[in-house]
Amino acid sequence: MIGLGRMGGNMARRLTKGGHQCVVFDRNRENVNALAKEGPAPAYSLEELVEKLSAPRALWIMLPSGAPTEETVAALSKPLESGDAIIDGGNSYYVDDIRRAKELASKGIHYVDVGTSGGIWGLERGYCMMIGGERDVIQQLDPIFATLAPGIGSIPRTPGPEKVRAVRQFHARAREGSIVSRCFLRSANFWLQNCAIPRNAARIGFVPSTHEKQAMQRCENIRNSLGLN
Repeated sequence: MIGLGRMGGNMARRLTKGGHQCVVFDRNRENVNALAKEGPAPAYSLEELVEKLSAPRALWIMLPSGAPTEETVAALSKPLESGDAIIDGGNSYYVDDIRRAKELASKGIHYVDVGTSGGIWGLERGYCMMIGGERDVIQQLDPIFATLAPGIGSIPRTPGPEKVRAVRQFHARAREGSIVSRCFLRSANFWLQNCAIPRNAARIGFVPSTHEKQAMQRCENIRNSLGLN
């Protein structure tokens, strides 16, 4: 786990409690030392983190979108080997995720983007995730997702990593309009087709604010671009 803020730190705690062996890294050594007392192995550089993990490695990045995530992915691409996987759990723009996946694929490194929600309550309640990537890689990493998730849903997955990455951007934009708080669902496909859209909101008697109307319109635009209307 790279990035031990409120989300990353608690996710590492939940994984450790679930029986996973975690290695944790953060630029703040105090965060690393504090979490290491609860079970995870500490690492004080990305190179040390990679060395302490056995292949095939899975490295979860829980950092702000933009430069922090971009620089970390670039740095990890050097010591990682073919078959390793980088998981981006932050709020990256989906176009950047698609680009990184293609760049890393040339080196045999897998890239999985996982839009993650749960806040400080995720430690006990679990995390809502939107997972985009290669099917066989996701299946290999499923024990991680199963431990972090609040439970197993029966809704089918949205096909295609590109669509899931676009849905993830939908998730981030919808959250700006407080829609996610009303539709805290694990399945992006169900969410797109049944929630957080103007016609459904009207049916359930939800009267949106101006800001929420703008967010809902952005959601509708993404639905149109994905051919879901």
